[in-house]
Amino acid sequence: MSRASLDKDPHDVAAMFDDVASGYDRANSFMTFGFDRRWRTTTARALDAKPGEKVLDLAAGTGVSTVEYGRGGAWCLAADFSVGMLRAGKHRKVPMVAADALHLPFADDSFDAVTISLALRNFVDVKAALIEIARVTKPGGRLVICEVSTPPFAPIRFIHRKFILRLLTWFGSRNSSNPEAYSYLAESMLAWPDQRALGELIAGAGWTEVEWMNLTFGVVAVHRARKPA
Repeated sequence: MSRASLDKDPHDVAAMFDDVASGYDRANSFMTFGFDRRWRTTTARALDAKPGEKVLDLAAGTGVSTVEYGRGGAWCLAADFSVGMLRAGKHRKVPMVAADALHLPFADDSFDAVTISLALRNFVDVKAALIEIARVTKPGGRLVICEVSTPPFAPIRFIHRKFILRLLTWFGSRNSSNPEAYSYLAESMLAWPDQRALGELIAGAGWTEVEWMNLTFGVVAVHRARKPA
């Protein structure tokens, strides 16, 4: 496979994640110095899934986040466009389904909440995906997104951008069968909008009560919103 471009062709992106699926969770923890676990915990708190609720964990990868979100008793479904990622997580005791975020195979108003962790930037059309997610969310339901962001403090922003790009490229060249995939991931981080711009995009897709919280100096941010009742 040639390197996936920032045009984010869905088939290229899916193939890229299929290729790195077996070692993705381990690589993710290594490259974030273990902060990915803290981010999942914070995202789970923002999601606040209650017993009996139905939660869609979209772009869930191997389902590690789905397990976290279901600890409180909610029914959580892992959905991902990459079949390879789902297969890599088949040992986890959570329901899984292959699904395209732009054409979700669910009825209207199916879920109490939908969450996406560190994957929204890989969607080929982010606004269309946010509109489609709203379709399958119940009125008054919640959207929680954990995604890379822009540190507001300029020195940290500079160090982070230079460091992430080099770390991902270095790691991919030495530990992956597809080093170009990690270059793509680094570039997708650099091209992603900041906290306010993403909040405006979410609101523009019809969601209300949009708010966000910075994590780890703004390297990552959690956005939360509601579907109008």
